[in-house]
Amino acid sequence: MTITRETVKKVAHLARIEIKDDEETQFADELNKIVAWIEQLNEVNTSNVEPLDHAVSYSLRMREDSPESNNHASDILKNAQETVLDFFSVPKVVE
Repeated sequence: MTITRETVKKVAHLARIEIKDDEETQFADELNKIVAWIEQLNEVNTSNVEPLDHAVSYSLRMREDSPESNNHASDILKNAQETVLDFFSVPKVVE
């Protein structure tokens, strides 16, 4: 795949980017180098490579999951300016 000056003009127009005429050739050359690099990556055999979610293998430390009830509604609602039936009451924000 070769990127021409016309392609650069079209992409610049679609992206609403203003580029000068002398920059079109420079951008076309740079984009052609990027495309060549991507084509080179496509030649690499990755059939025996498992997908990764992270470059380094790691495991999270586990702890026992035990229910705790440290938050009592009455203690939490002490911070509220106004409450209604054990809930925070806030001013209406949608008209």
